Amino acid sequence: MALLIGALLDNIIHKCRESQENNVSERSENKMTDNKKKKLNGADSAGVYDLIMDAIVTQKLAPSQKVSENILTEMFDISRTTARNIMEQLTAQQFLISVSPRITRVAPLTLLDVRQNFAMRKMLQPDIFAMATAQVDYSQLVKLNDAISHKEPITNDAVALKLLKANKRFNVFMAQQVKYPLLIHWVRQLEDTTMRIYWLYVKMKSVMPYALDHQRALLEAVKKDQSAEIREQTRKILSVCEERVLDAIFLHDQLYKQDLRLSEVAANGRQAGT
Repeated sequence: MALLIGALLDNIIHKCRESQENNVSERSENKMTDNKKKKLNGADSAGVYDLIMDAIVTQKLAPSQKVSENILTEMFDISRTTARNIMEQLTAQQFLISVSPRITRVAPLTLLDVRQNFAMRKMLQPDIFAMATAQVDYSQLVKLNDAISHKEPITNDAVALKLLKANKRFNVFMAQQVKYPLLIHWVRQLEDTTMRIYWLYVKMKSVMPYALDHQRALLEAVKKDQSAEIREQTRKILSVCEERVLDAIFLHDQLYKQDLRLSEVAANGRQAGT
């Protein structure tokens, strides 16, 4: 009888130890999962926002396409909370449009949007650049300009997106020198729309719409602190870009007439790479 009781006690002790080990292992796994979620939903939320904005720019989330928390959760492997927060942010910035309480779509991209974008940048950028010159670190500006200088045909989506982001950094950097927070916010939003517009041009023409000699002339004017020339060169850059973009849109038969959305053939025509 004593031997039987002893065996039972040994079995109970063994099971308790096994249960404790399993609980420790489970807690450890849960902690790792929680840390991963915190990284995605907390510190890395800005990175997730950029990924979703990139998808809007490159039309992986196409103009007028329906989006939802579920779609973003599956597409970007993020939590519903993160998806909801970013949807609210993009809606406030008008990159997403709430059609009804249940339906949200990517904001359309139309000829009116293109014209408005260029008109607003023509009003703001010449004066921003002229005002920024006194505070700008010229060597830093040269580096930013070097990042947007690309002479070869752009046959790679990753290179195209990299150049678009470099162009945005250049223009936002100039706005930051003026040190007006609201102005910087406006410029950021305008530049995100500019990326959507220039993406179309790059996909159609395999080059950026600005001319490198105009960029060099602008840098030379900044170096000499020539306000009038800075304004003139900035207007010239924007006018040339607008003319090229509009000509490309009007002459391209693969763009939708209402939404400036590339057809699937055109959108997938260039191999994405690194």
